[in-house]
Amino acid sequence: MGSKREREDNEGEGELLESKRQNVSELESPDSSPPASLLPGFHYGDEDEEERKAPVNGKELVAGLNGAPVEEEEEDDDGEQGLYQGHRSREIEIRRDCPYLDAVNRQVLDFDFEKFCSLSLSNLNVYACLVCGKYYQGRGRKSHAYTHSLEAGHHVFINLRTEKVYCLPDGYEISDPSLDDIRHVLNPRFTEEQVEQIDKNKQWSRALDGSDYLPGMVGLNNIKETDFVNVTIQSLMRVTPLRNFFLIPKNYQHCKSPLVHRFGELTRKIWHARNFKGQVSPHEFLQAVMKASKKRFRIGAQSDPVEFMSWMLNTLHRDLKTKKNTSIIYDCFQGELEVVKESYENTDGETEHRSLVTTTSRMPFLMLGLDLPPPPLFKDVMEKNIIPQVPLFNILKKFDGETVTEVVRPRIERKRFCITRLPRYLILHMQRFTKNNFFVEKNPTLVNFPVKNLELRDYIPLPTPNENERLRSKYDLIGNIVHDGKPGEGSYRVFVQRKSEELWYEMQDLHVSETLPQMVALSEAYMQIYEQQQ
Repeated sequence: MGSKREREDNEGEGELLESKRQNVSELESPDSSPPASLLPGFHYGDEDEEERKAPVNGKELVAGLNGAPVEEEEEDDDGEQGLYQGHRSREIEIRRDCPYLDAVNRQVLDFDFEKFCSLSLSNLNVYACLVCGKYYQGRGRKSHAYTHSLEAGHHVFINLRTEKVYCLPDGYEISDPSLDDIRHVLNPRFTEEQVEQIDKNKQWSRALDGSDYLPGMVGLNNIKETDFVNVTIQSLMRVTPLRNFFLIPKNYQHCKSPLVHRFGELTRKIWHARNFKGQVSPHEFLQAVMKASKKRFRIGAQSDPVEFMSWMLNTLHRDLKTKKNTSIIYDCFQGELEVVKESYENTDGETEHRSLVTTTSRMPFLMLGLDLPPPPLFKDVMEKNIIPQVPLFNILKKFDGETVTEVVRPRIERKRFCITRLPRYLILHMQRFTKNNFFVEKNPTLVNFPVKNLELRDYIPLPTPNENERLRSKYDLIGNIVHDGKPGEGSYRVFVQRKSEELWYEMQDLHVSETLPQMVALSEAYMQIYEQQQ
């Protein structure tokens, strides 16, 4: 008798388990695969898409709606099954009239930070509460978002991936056009026509707090000693082809690099004209930088914008390059140098008989380093150090093909440089910082440079163009990064030009102010970006 009852219980449990397996297999339908716009390498789950099972201590576990495993147990049919009937059949009610829409508070919404649940710290299936702005996971009965809706009385949530808005705990989807502005802030989008007109826009935008801002001229939050990242981003935002490429996500939708997608998101947020606030926090981009650079560049540690720019351009090119080794980075910044090396080598193994060996090679470049003359050692009559000045054309002579640059490491060589191909955007950096065994020194020499019409042809020999081509050797300054303060410390700011009105702005983290072109030329330039005149 007892054995018969045990057999019946076992059969009952088997049927219950089999029914749950069928529910799981029904949920794992082909249409639940993530769309192509998702970041590759990230796993996104949805509580009504996946339920995972794992055996623990010999028992079958079924993944709960918030991803947490729930032990198998007999449940009454009326409660659990009735509650999830809508989820499992995937027939979610869509309503236009939601009584809680007036509780949505746009002032507290901030989508600049990482999309992680504030309780479970998971990035799977995260929702933002549109009343308090916090992120919670899932929307099922045992999820954090569901619990928050009951505890706090906040009922409107947006899925940060699908951009669908739901009312909890009722579980229906809200279809209301008044929420479109929130979707645009969560994921700014541009059409190709808007991108073409973006440099002609002279209109200011207004944030929710009443402050005015210029799209493309918004301040970037300094999270902690990240001004070296901010000035680099602000200067790259002036490179028109690079900006236009990243404003349209389909240009890089097949790229698997999180850094590329994060940089694209940041570009769209900076140029978006319907932001809720007049500044952007590059938090997600910095997290991608830390991971991609293996913490070479990180939050809380000051770094060199020249090193960061070099790493950034090379990494973006590596992630975006095609089979022909081309990318938007090389299209904008790559030029070519002819390098003539002269060195003495032993011909017969004896140190007395050394002959001069000359080798010529061509190498691509993304930026050019300029050597500054050493500052004076002694003070003047007024007991003050004289700050020397040098014209840009003097230090550009390094690339005239005749000036010799002596190199000590890795071996003693004499080099001569000559530019054989000019890039569309020329990046120059002044080598202000020199390291010795004890400390870092900063060269305070001021460089006098033109803001418009830098004519390279008058000062350095340039290659002769082809028959049907015209030599474009005139450049205009579009970005100028400046270092203030002591070496190893100090801060960075940048001067950038707004093309629609040809006005100059000084930007330092959140501070953005209009300035005169003459002030740009008086600064201690550290890195500059010049645009070729077409």
